Amino acid sequence: MLAVMGLKEGDEGAAAQIRAGIRRTVGLFPALATIYLATGALQIALRMVFGHGAPVDHMLLAAAPILLTPAAFAIVNSGPGKRLAPSRRVRILTLFAALVGIALGAALTLDLKDGSHLGQALIGVTAGAALATIVAFASLPVLVIASVAGMIGAILMTSGDAAYLPVVTLLASIIAPVLLSFVRADQAEISKTARARNDASKANALIAMFEENGRIWFWETDRHGQLTYASPRLAEYFGRQPADLLGQPMASLIVNGGDEDLASPHVERTIGFYLSSRLGFSDLPVRAAVPGEGRWMSVTGRPVIDTLGQFRGFRGSGTDYTEERKSEAEISRLARFDSLTGLPNRALMFQTLEQSLGNARINPAPCALMLLDLDRFKGVNDTLGHPVGDALLKLVAKRLEMAVGDVGRVGRLGGDEFTVVLPVAPAHSAIEALAADVIRRLSEPYMVEGSHISIGASIGIAIGPQDGATADALMRNADLALYAAKASGRGALRFYEQSMHANAQERRMIETDLRHALATDALHLAYQPVVCASAETIVGFEALLRWNHPTRGPISPELFVPIAEEIGLIQAIGEWVLRTACMEAAQWPAHVRVAVNVSSVQFANPAFPGVVMSALAASQLDPAQLELEITESVFLNDGLDTDAMFAGLKALGVRLALDDFGTGYSSLSYLRKAPFDKIKIDRSFVAGAAVPGNRNAAIIGAIVSLAEGLGMDTTAEGAETRDELELIRTLGCSHIQGYIFGRPMSAREAAEKLNCPTGVVTPQGYERSRAPRVRMLRSAILHHEARAVPGRIRNISTSGAQIDVDRPMPVDSVVAIDLGEGAKLAATVRWAQGQRIGVAFDRLIDIDALTAQRPPAKRAAAR
Repeated sequence: MLAVMGLKEGDEGAAAQIRAGIRRTVGLFPALATIYLATGALQIALRMVFGHGAPVDHMLLAAAPILLTPAAFAIVNSGPGKRLAPSRRVRILTLFAALVGIALGAALTLDLKDGSHLGQALIGVTAGAALATIVAFASLPVLVIASVAGMIGAILMTSGDAAYLPVVTLLASIIAPVLLSFVRADQAEISKTARARNDASKANALIAMFEENGRIWFWETDRHGQLTYASPRLAEYFGRQPADLLGQPMASLIVNGGDEDLASPHVERTIGFYLSSRLGFSDLPVRAAVPGEGRWMSVTGRPVIDTLGQFRGFRGSGTDYTEERKSEAEISRLARFDSLTGLPNRALMFQTLEQSLGNARINPAPCALMLLDLDRFKGVNDTLGHPVGDALLKLVAKRLEMAVGDVGRVGRLGGDEFTVVLPVAPAHSAIEALAADVIRRLSEPYMVEGSHISIGASIGIAIGPQDGATADALMRNADLALYAAKASGRGALRFYEQSMHANAQERRMIETDLRHALATDALHLAYQPVVCASAETIVGFEALLRWNHPTRGPISPELFVPIAEEIGLIQAIGEWVLRTACMEAAQWPAHVRVAVNVSSVQFANPAFPGVVMSALAASQLDPAQLELEITESVFLNDGLDTDAMFAGLKALGVRLALDDFGTGYSSLSYLRKAPFDKIKIDRSFVAGAAVPGNRNAAIIGAIVSLAEGLGMDTTAEGAETRDELELIRTLGCSHIQGYIFGRPMSAREAAEKLNCPTGVVTPQGYERSRAPRVRMLRSAILHHEARAVPGRIRNISTSGAQIDVDRPMPVDSVVAIDLGEGAKLAATVRWAQGQRIGVAFDRLIDIDALTAQRPPAKRAAAR
């Protein structure tokens, strides 16, 4: 049956096509019954008028289609008939078509046998009825086939004469093309309709699935923007019934505006624009008019245009966009705020600074920028781990916010760098007080996971717009001030000054030239003797790094070594110093050692013991001849790595010396476990130790006693005068290093020193040390033996002065020096050269109380 109808077995649209064909065919039954009635009445009337009456057989054949049509219509289109399966209904209609075809075929045969003009007219009437039958059955090809087959069979059976065969063939040749064209056209239309219905069914299923899962909903408006359809899910989203939404403006579901961070302004106006301009839109984020928590939708819509080109409204879809919107808000927050501390990040602080500068250009009040860097924070990360470091940064952020309060905004630039923007800067003194308070608060101890942690802070300050008209310029200048604060000893604050640019430029030049000097072997070593205090023989040399710049001359290591550490050159420079010193020392006697300074950066490198081993192997130097000088700064990161480094170095057989003892940040506890062979007493304790009343001698004695108790040698650095030398010996120092026994010298000069037959070094220097003197020109009256002698002070120190007097005074004269304003000093003349004398005060004085001048620089360092 399906094959006859042009359908395939298993085709999902077969049943739908059969039902459509049945509906169309049955729908034509009233018209078909009318045609049959008219045909029968016309046949009977023609026979009655022009013939000899209407025979019974003709009457029955004319009445058969008239009677069959309502009968078939009643069976198929009744209530019980509609409930029948489509295939059964087709079978009933096929039987009906065959019977009608037989009746029409038999009637046509009788008309053919009548050779009169009346018969010919009746043939036309009957053929018209047959053609109308075929047209009516075209929706169901099987009915056409059944009716045509019935006609042909009836003609052949009732004619009894082969002469009618040509007529039948002619009839089939006329009917077949018409039938085929109708069948093809009808089948094409049925297939198209079935496919459309099938696609629509699938689309409806998908839409229903989407709506059931709550992922998407659909809406439709009329040409005025009022809802004509709303999915149940959409109504549920707004807490209403679908019927309540119908007739409501689409724009009423949208809230004007949105959150501060992400929503585009005038969202409702945007939706209204699209609806009124009849333009499509896709994935437009809008805020839903839902009470309570803000909800977001993503809406898509397209205009609906009918076949006449008329705009009928909008049809579209939407989905919940709330979670995606929250994710976007979080991403936006992370893009502007630090994820660890929650403070504004660099980008947001830069924006805040630009806004503050913009306001400062309009308003008379300036703005201020503070850049803050934590001191000794790296040691926390290295020793206690990054989780503790992160927890510490959170505490720092809280203290910083509490210190700044409402007067400014605090942000984190990254790492241990923070920034503070004061949109309206107070007076210079108030800014300085705030920065000092920040340093004080951040320097107070912290308790993190059971560990007591102490850090510090340095601050650089720039005022806008005077120190920078743009955010970049102000940030750069505040950074220069921060660098100056750190260079001044950390825990300090500095305001930006114009001279800092020159200092920064000079530093960049030193960086560039230092890289070039390392690459071209422009650095060299100088060696300063280390002498046995008792025998005054050379027992070693300290290798000191020197750089003689081709245009700037000698550059102090105190200037370029810190720069080398910051730019990462200290590892390469340190290795070069170590290898060069070992090569030179290999030429010395076996009892003479070479001391090499080790940077804390080198000491922290796990590969450093391997570097030392390589230098010893290349030079063939006895490890006992190498002494590595390490400063107290290595103990800031004290931990397992530090212990392992000490153990690794001692395993090589080298000696270890603690350099600059007493000037660092660490406690004495590390001496219990660190395997030092020597303690070097810093020159700051040696200088002036022989001056009466100076406490440095007591400190030196305590250090010597400590070293002896730990089985360590001691070296006193910076000895320059004979009285200092004698004091050091008296206090028990085992070794002495300083200008008294020689300045730093070349390797060739050091070798010549070692070639001295006796090996004894003769001390050379002033007999006595004296306190630093301040140059001045001040009138004074010297009272001597009841006489007042006018004089002028040339220079002065805490212990004495050089004075020009109007008349000579003998040595050992006791005088009283009147400086005016009631200030009198008792003194004794120690030397006299004409009218110039040198006096020693009976007690130390406070120079700051006598002069506002700054004291001179300390004596030239030994290194």
